[in-house]
Amino acid sequence: MELNIGANIRRLRLSRGLTQERLAELLCVSSAAVCKWEAKNTYPDITLLIPLAGIFGVSVDEIIGYDEAKANAEIESLLSKHHSLYVDGRFDEARELITEARKKYPHDYRIMCSYMWDIAGGRAGNYREDLLAHRDELFGICGCILEGCTKDSIRAEAINMKAKLLHADGDTNGALDALSQFPRVQAMMYKEDLFGKDTFEFRCWNMKNCCALIDLMAARLARVIRFDPSLSVAEKTARLERVAEIFSETSQNDDLSFLCIAEHKVYAILAGMLTADSTEIENVIRIREKQFASASEVMKLAQTDDAMRELLFETYNTDDIVGWEVNRLLNSPHPQFAKLRENDEYVNMLRKYER
Repeated sequence: MELNIGANIRRLRLSRGLTQERLAELLCVSSAAVCKWEAKNTYPDITLLIPLAGIFGVSVDEIIGYDEAKANAEIESLLSKHHSLYVDGRFDEARELITEARKKYPHDYRIMCSYMWDIAGGRAGNYREDLLAHRDELFGICGCILEGCTKDSIRAEAINMKAKLLHADGDTNGALDALSQFPRVQAMMYKEDLFGKDTFEFRCWNMKNCCALIDLMAARLARVIRFDPSLSVAEKTARLERVAEIFSETSQNDDLSFLCIAEHKVYAILAGMLTADSTEIENVIRIREKQFASASEVMKLAQTDDAMRELLFETYNTDDIVGWEVNRLLNSPHPQFAKLRENDEYVNMLRKYER
């Protein structure tokens, strides 16, 4: 950042009718020192900035020529141009621009963040050589951001970068632990991007995240229907069953077998809705059995798919989700479950699946 301290001192001195000699006397320095400041040969000692501001009746920012609003506008413009260059595939120009911006505004956390990812090869880049080549500089930038920045999104980027550096250094467990502090979905994405796209670890995390997001998406889709006030219980039931059937039909394709987890989620939410209504016990029984059948498919897939198995353990603390659900329905003191257990046919159905 260019400092115009000398020119500002001269402008402010003249506006107040002070000679160089008089200003020097007020500051207890030589007139030659003031002359050198105004000629831009040297800067005043930092301890003189506050006395100078007091003499001229201005802020220290005005002494050094820093206009925060103007600087912020320029920073925003630089970052916008940097983004546009990247989108256009002009990577060398983008790197040159952000490198110069870093020199001009070394204190700005937004520029630090963009510069950091630029020299690391991008947010999705996992090139160990690039990371280790700039290891000390990147760790230093992360430290500056985490010590001084209060904006959560930028702090998150620094933690993500530290995790990548730890992984590049061989401390993958430390990297995964660092990323575990984020909310679940954000942590999932960061952990996946920790690994190179051509690695076995990346493929495992990619599939695990895929299963988790499908589970989440199916839950949100089912709730859109369940909590639609314009639909009757019968209409909701019909629509949710159809959604589950579509997932079931699609999961019959070998490459899409993991969609059985979406089928199970929709039936689980539908069963919960009917339990809350419980006016037609036969519907509750029918849907619970469909839920258990789809859960069995999920468990079958988990026997050969590590990603699915890990997801089940993370969600239910077991890979026997049928046994987990049946135990809950038979033993939970929740009033709705207790009321349903008054029906012998319902209890007998659950006993069939009891482990």
